[in-house]
Amino acid sequence: MIYLQILLTIFIVFILFKLFLQKQKSQISLMSFLIWVLLWLVVLVVFWLPDSTSYLAAWLGIGRGADLAVYISIVVIFYMIFRIFVRLNKIDENITKLVRDEAIKNVKEK
Repeated sequence: MIYLQILLTIFIVFILFKLFLQKQKSQISLMSFLIWVLLWLVVLVVFWLPDSTSYLAAWLGIGRGADLAVYISIVVIFYMIFRIFVRLNKIDENITKLVRDEAIKNVKEK
């Protein structure tokens, strides 16, 4: 298990480094940066201290720590899908507006 923990720790450190670079280049917002850093740090803590999820699960009235991790993962995934859906709709609206404006401009030129 220790080899897997070390490998995952190196992977998470790499991800955090990339997040810091993106934040420095202003490619992500402060809120997104903080959420991602918090998420990856929680993953790191849970991976090194797996019993921590059992304590939290017992406090929340959930049977096992693994169940809690699955429930939280599902909620996070659905939230991310929702955010992607909202962003795609916004991009679709922007493309539609651009195409419409370009078509009107082309008609006026002819």
